[in-house]
Amino acid sequence: MNIRIGFGFDVHPLQDNHPFFLGGIQLPAEKGAAGHSDADVLIHALCDALLGAAGLRDIGFHFPNTDPQWKGKDSKHFLQEVVRMLEEKNWQVINVDCTVCLEKPKVNPYIPAMQAVLAGLLKVAQNAVSIKATTNERLGYVGREEGVTAYAVCLIQHRDL
Repeated sequence: MNIRIGFGFDVHPLQDNHPFFLGGIQLPAEKGAAGHSDADVLIHALCDALLGAAGLRDIGFHFPNTDPQWKGKDSKHFLQEVVRMLEEKNWQVINVDCTVCLEKPKVNPYIPAMQAVLAGLLKVAQNAVSIKATTNERLGYVGREEGVTAYAVCLIQHRDL
């Protein structure tokens, strides 16, 4: 059995009066993550973890922020494409474990909805998608509510044909 672990990280600045997308859903918030796409840090970190595990480089290689076709793009599209790339190489996702670090909004009430969205995109059971949230104890750019970070770890398995 051929299994691999991948790790991903992403960070985006927070901007006043900007929509906040996280884990494939929009959360009510005073500030939202800004970026070339919809700036969903959780999905971006997850894409990097999956791509890294399969040895397929990173999200910026496949979906560069200099390419106008990705401007404002829903990050769920990126994750769908990453899963398709893995399937082409006969990889399947076993599970993912993600952590989001931000001061507010509180993420806990939205975790089940995010798990449902991500599980569908990853083609796994909802209990194979772990999402945790923490603050940065008011320290650094996250603590000052200037940015949001996300970390993701994944396990993938090669389907021997």
